Amino acid sequence: MKKIFLVLIIIFTSCNLNNPTEFSEEALQEMLISVDGSKTTLREVLHYKKRKKILIDVWASWCPDCIRDIPKIKELQKEFPDVDFLFLSVDRSNPSWKRAIKKYNLKGNHYNLPKGMNDGDFVDFVNLNWISRFMVIDEKGKIQLFKATKASDNEIVEALRNGI
Repeated sequence: MKKIFLVLIIIFTSCNLNNPTEFSEEALQEMLISVDGSKTTLREVLHYKKRKKILIDVWASWCPDCIRDIPKIKELQKEFPDVDFLFLSVDRSNPSWKRAIKKYNLKGNHYNLPKGMNDGDFVDFVNLNWISRFMVIDEKGKIQLFKATKASDNEIVEALRNGI
C-alpha cells in the first residue's frame, strides 16, 4: 500500500512540474509567419495581446481531430467574445494552411510555425506530441492552462471563465 501511495505522489508531483506558468525565452523567440507572409515572434504576438485572455489553438489543416474541434472553437468564440483566439498552424504547406482558414471560416489571429510540429523551440517547450493542443494565457501573460487536447475540455471553459 505504501508503494502505491508513493508512486501516486511521484506521478502527481511530476505532472505539476510539467505545467509551467511562463514560456521559456527560447519559445518566446520562436519565429511565426503571418497569413500575409510577415515574420514576428511569439513574444511580439503575446505582447500585442497583453491585457486580454488568449486561447491558443495549435492545429494543422491535415489533422482530423483539429478539424473536428472547429465547431466547438466557434462556440467558444461566441461564448467568450472578449478572448483573443490565436491559431498556430504546424502545416508545412502555407497554401494548405491558408485554404483551411478560408474553408472553415476560422476567425482569429493566424500564424504558422514553419518548422512544423516536430521541430522548434515552441514545440519543444510545450512537448507537442499531439494536435489539437490548447493553451490559455491570462491577462498578465501567464500560462493559465498548459495542456488540453480537445476543444470540449471543461478546463478550457473554466480557464476562460475564471481561471483555474
